[in-house]
Amino acid sequence: MDCGVATSKTILLFLSLVFGTAGGVLAWVGARVIQSYDNFEGFIQDKQMLIPAVAIICISAVMLLFGLVGCCSTLRESKFGLSLFFIIIMVIFAAEVAALVLTFIYHGKINQNLEHSMNNTFSQYTGEEDAGSKAVDLLQQQLECCGVLNYTSWMNTAWFASHNRSVPTSCCRSNVTQCTGSLDQLNLIYTEGCEVKLDASFRML
Repeated sequence: MDCGVATSKTILLFLSLVFGTAGGVLAWVGARVIQSYDNFEGFIQDKQMLIPAVAIICISAVMLLFGLVGCCSTLRESKFGLSLFFIIIMVIFAAEVAALVLTFIYHGKINQNLEHSMNNTFSQYTGEEDAGSKAVDLLQQQLECCGVLNYTSWMNTAWFASHNRSVPTSCCRSNVTQCTGSLDQLNLIYTEGCEVKLDASFRML
């Protein structure tokens, strides 16, 4: 076999494997975004925020499929398959750029709506088993935060006024046992706000 042909086949096979691997990684990222939305959907009310995640998963499925096509075409030296593979590379590249642009657009939209949605949910907190209260407790425990901007955000809620000027026990640090949520013991509660931490968790995806 000609050295140039062998090198070309090796490069194409490598690109096909890269496509398949990248497709798997993108599918994982898209799934993580959707899972994060499910966990914190009470604070992100616009379902259009899922558009980038769905787009990423669709692109990843196409990449996995055509990574396989590229491998088969390279090994069988199919001219039609290889031509199709090169065209698909260009289409996928354009789709990835579009998905990246969508991600930036919708991330900006999340930033605009996040504080408003969180303030609404936190202000309706009752400490009972309702969905909103459970979402607030889960958020504060998982992200180790308290209040929207910081723990003082609770001072503007009905909960704070009716519970001896204290914050929910979900603000308590996980390694303490004598925490009641009283602001007289700030060393026992998380003081950082949840908005910044929630936004940061989406940035990491």
